[in-house]
Amino acid sequence: MSPAFDAAQRVLRQVFGHADFRGPQADVITHVCEGGDAVVLMPTGGGKSLCYQVPALVRSGTGVVVSPLIALMQDQVQGLRERGVRAASLNSSLDLRQTMATERAFREGELDLLYVAPERLLTDRFMALLEAAPLALFAIDEAHCVSAWGHDFRPEYLQLSVLGERYPGVPRIALTATADALTRREIQERLGLGRAPEFVSSFDRPNITYHIEEREEGASGVRRRLLELLKQQMRGESAIVYCGSRAKVDDTAAWLKAAGMDALPYHAGLDNEIRRAHQTRFVAESGLVIVATIAFGMGIDKPGIRLVAHLDLPRSVEGYYQETGRAGRDGLPAMAWLSYGLSDVVQQRRFIDTSEADEAHKRLVGAKLESMLGLAEATGCRRAQLLSYFGQAWTGRNSLGQPDCGNCDNCLGPPATWDGTEAARKLLSTIARIQQAGGAGAAFGAGHVIDILRGRLTEKVKARGHERLSTFGIGSDIDERGWRAVLRHLVASGIVGIDHERYGVLIFTQTSLAVLRGERRLPMRPLPQSPSSRASGSRRSGLTTTSGRARRRRTGV
Repeated sequence: MSPAFDAAQRVLRQVFGHADFRGPQADVITHVCEGGDAVVLMPTGGGKSLCYQVPALVRSGTGVVVSPLIALMQDQVQGLRERGVRAASLNSSLDLRQTMATERAFREGELDLLYVAPERLLTDRFMALLEAAPLALFAIDEAHCVSAWGHDFRPEYLQLSVLGERYPGVPRIALTATADALTRREIQERLGLGRAPEFVSSFDRPNITYHIEEREEGASGVRRRLLELLKQQMRGESAIVYCGSRAKVDDTAAWLKAAGMDALPYHAGLDNEIRRAHQTRFVAESGLVIVATIAFGMGIDKPGIRLVAHLDLPRSVEGYYQETGRAGRDGLPAMAWLSYGLSDVVQQRRFIDTSEADEAHKRLVGAKLESMLGLAEATGCRRAQLLSYFGQAWTGRNSLGQPDCGNCDNCLGPPATWDGTEAARKLLSTIARIQQAGGAGAAFGAGHVIDILRGRLTEKVKARGHERLSTFGIGSDIDERGWRAVLRHLVASGIVGIDHERYGVLIFTQTSLAVLRGERRLPMRPLPQSPSSRASGSRRSGLTTTSGRARRRRTGV
């Protein structure tokens, strides 16, 4: 082992009280201690903070940590001080006297770690301060905030590449718990870390049970189901309930309080003091339910959260993963429960369509929503699909050779399905025919492919002569909503890819040919019915017998 590793292990044991590093921590920490840059992807609760805290204590100088939230900084600083580490933060919650004292301590080398928001770091005053003392490293926490396509974009992060330009000899480490392949590439490019090695931990949280239920619009059972789960799961510990709007947060918190739960609301519309008081209570006490928008949770390090519930569909898989990852950080069993409905999708589509973003951004945000909806509508193992989104394969299999984690609703009680193999082959054949007709570079998005399948003579179809394709009209028995459900399943399963850099066109993947050749069967959830057909019943050829559990799951009771 290297001297850097030996020094890091001594700090780990003497300061943080851990006997050994976990996962890739040892490799990351040794690399940064020796002066190397790094990009670290590690799940919530996986020990990201140690990856910069330990090197900051091993190397000479002060480690500067860029952090997006005051609450996150305060929690980190308090925890470090309790361990005897000289840590401080500079943020808007400090008065002038406190700010001056912290700046003096930094200049005189009296700090091991200094936390700062990106907005403050980029000021001329702070840049001048950086020149006044030796620097151990720069840590850019929550680095996914650099991505304009991500779920938590912060424009100030785009300017952090200046650190590498002005301080090329100071190692930089960018850390995040949630980043798909596109976001990872953006982190490297926008922060000037293209040559930095990438350290990726497993994204699996085996102690979390994933349950996703589609609710019937207007059904009253969602709250009853939520209350039932809270009573089953909490057992005197804590829970987070996420809602899509401030009004729903207030309404849900009030209803839970009336039902006998100790529930507190949290959203950006509340007074700062109220938000701070509610967060402080939640972190310090047990038996509390915090009902919140996604404004709550980043940096919350609370071990005893037994349930994270979503009463609305998250906007992306990254957001869902980050929010559910706040459950069970102590390694004990916990549940992630999501109830969603068609109205969620309609509302989010409206937000996307009416936003002032450019078309490229709208397409990519729409694709992320499709991926989240695909996860919600999946018939197979939720865990396998969730990990696949982040590029990690799930190796667990059942007796039929299918992915099986044994700890999600689809594995514990397989849902009703129909055989969507032929529909998938029709869609894949249409993509293939388009490429054959227009050359290897010919590719189109979902709308155009579905128009061909349904036999719609749009101007775009006629302009390209695609009405002459052999697959034109072969999918007229399925309406547009149904075809989009089929496509979501294929995208979520990795059978069809989406090229975001080419405006969301559909492309083949490594698994496409096996389905196209009929070598793989594809069970799918029953297709959504149009209003005209819903009254005629839900029978469809190939639909399996629905278990009572699956029926309850679809009604949201």
